[in-house]
Amino acid sequence: MKYLEEMSDEELALKYIDGNNRAFDLLLSRNQSKLFSYILFVVRDQDTANDIFQETFVKVITKLHQRKYTTSGKFGAWIMRIAHNVIMDWYREQKAERIVEPTEDNDLSNLGGKDLLDSGIENQFIREQVMTDVKKMMNMLPATQREVVFMRFYQQLSFKEIAETTNVSINTALGRMRYAILNLRRMAKEHDMALQFD
Repeated sequence: MKYLEEMSDEELALKYIDGNNRAFDLLLSRNQSKLFSYILFVVRDQDTANDIFQETFVKVITKLHQRKYTTSGKFGAWIMRIAHNVIMDWYREQKAERIVEPTEDNDLSNLGGKDLLDSGIENQFIREQVMTDVKKMMNMLPATQREVVFMRFYQQLSFKEIAETTNVSINTALGRMRYAILNLRRMAKEHDMALQFD
């Protein structure tokens, strides 16, 4: 018999549906960090992210109890799609059809990027400056574009997975990425920033 720790997320979800609460605890511990990072990146506020994270897992539990989960897809993508829907509901409530203002609390330092270069103090300084500039510009992107950039570059999701998670077509996901890149290039040009490492 397979131990819970050896099971895939999909198998754990089915075990939880069958009444094994420890399976859910394991699912939560495996997925909470990635999911919370995604939510925080999109909503830009720690308290709001905590609320949305909790609401997402309440919906996950409810849907599992209602047997609305099938193992046809990845569990991680399924909960990301639920989180995306909760975020969109929150935006609708806020009537936030605007660019989200960056806050000092979330400087995106949790996104990594420190391993892009590994030689010399000068290169380290250049790398940190470029990453700071990129993060500032990403903060100015509309939420839908920022979300796609985060999923693609920081979570390494395919455009198919991004489309499924955000409940849009692949063409829409690709279009959002294209506009994000165009906006980042425009901002870099306007501010005379070099966004590459030599």
